[in-house]
Amino acid sequence: MRCVIARFPFDLFKNEVEDSMRGIKPEPVTGDAVVISRRVYPVKQVGEVITRQDRRDFSSAEVVRALSRLGFTCRTAEAAVPAPAPARTPLETASALLGTPAEVRSGAPGAVSAPRADGV
Repeated sequence: MRCVIARFPFDLFKNEVEDSMRGIKPEPVTGDAVVISRRVYPVKQVGEVITRQDRRDFSSAEVVRALSRLGFTCRTAEAAVPAPAPARTPLETASALLGTPAEVRSGAPGAVSAPRADGV
């Protein structure tokens, strides 16, 4: 299939892209990603390998468009990066590590009773 990446025309075929990525270790994904032979590669890494150009010369959207037309599964940056967990305070972290408190019977030696809502 003919496509244009960084103002240069390329004739890309699915099996040639798979062959060129065989044996290349995927880098950590921080943006758009593509699945090639059950491995998830950053789009910029794949674009650099198949075009032999510097990553700064093309956008990830150009490569995503070309690889999608070839039949590869592409993931956008929002789908590739999970949402960060909400930050916990040190008190919340310690509380989660200790678990929930056990029932304290009133009158047990060393038991400290919490003040009741009615002030008694």
